[in-house]
Amino acid sequence: MIRPLLSLLILAALAISTNAAERGPSRMLFVTQSAGFKHGAVTRPEEGERRLAPAEVAMIQLGQQTGLFACDVTQDVESDFTKENLQKYDIVAFYTTGELPIAEDDREYFINDWLRQKGHGFIGVHSAGDTYHEWEPYWDMAGGSFISHPWNQNTTVTLHVHDPEHPGAAPYGREFVIQDEIYMYKNWQPEKVHLLMSLDYAKSPTKNGVPTEYGYHVPVAWCKNYGEGKVYYNNLGHRPETWTNQTFLDSLTGAVKWIRGEAEGNATPNPEVSARWEAKSKKDFAAHGFKKK
Repeated sequence: MIRPLLSLLILAALAISTNAAERGPSRMLFVTQSAGFKHGAVTRPEEGERRLAPAEVAMIQLGQQTGLFACDVTQDVESDFTKENLQKYDIVAFYTTGELPIAEDDREYFINDWLRQKGHGFIGVHSAGDTYHEWEPYWDMAGGSFISHPWNQNTTVTLHVHDPEHPGAAPYGREFVIQDEIYMYKNWQPEKVHLLMSLDYAKSPTKNGVPTEYGYHVPVAWCKNYGEGKVYYNNLGHRPETWTNQTFLDSLTGAVKWIRGEAEGNATPNPEVSARWEAKSKKDFAAHGFKKK
């Protein structure tokens, strides 16, 4: 027999899922423009032709296959990332670099108004953390700024999942091994984010020097509430092959469901987890012969 409280929780979850489904698919704007380094995953095969990059193809297909969202892609933010055009969308995703040429009024609207609205969300993938280094409102929203990648694209790394119940992390299980490029960050503010996944130094050797001036901990995925909107960031995605990795794609699906309100996920800041992982990472750094950059 189901207890009354459990029964109520089940009914509430069903109501959330039903309401989201009744809205139909969300609209996503996937920005893949590079104002700095241009990754292979967002490089279109032939300039000037209407062919898409691996990450763009994967995101469009993910929306079609799941039925959760319809995805438009752009590498022209001057034309497409405007206050008027944002009214068409529920989710904005970035795989970007550098100081994007978005008009100041439009980017201020995005950060301070659009993203704070109920039902809206931001998904940052890989080098979204290597974007707008000089504009604090962006990296404060996104969660951090790229400084280095001691674990390059040919390195096999082991990731530890801190919250395997969150839909944006659940597909990875408790531990996940992948070959991909992993960033270190400055402007990391653990008191503002819910940490989902970190690099495990003990199981992720690298021959490259590691910059430690901002600490040892290497966060890989996190989320946060942003006004009434939601933010999800995932460092993975450097390699085009990552965009065919079903676990990675399932985590993006989970993030979309979380943003849509179809799946519950804790976004309460958990700085104690970051602190614990900082201590572990520092200890592992010394124990496993890492060198400083």
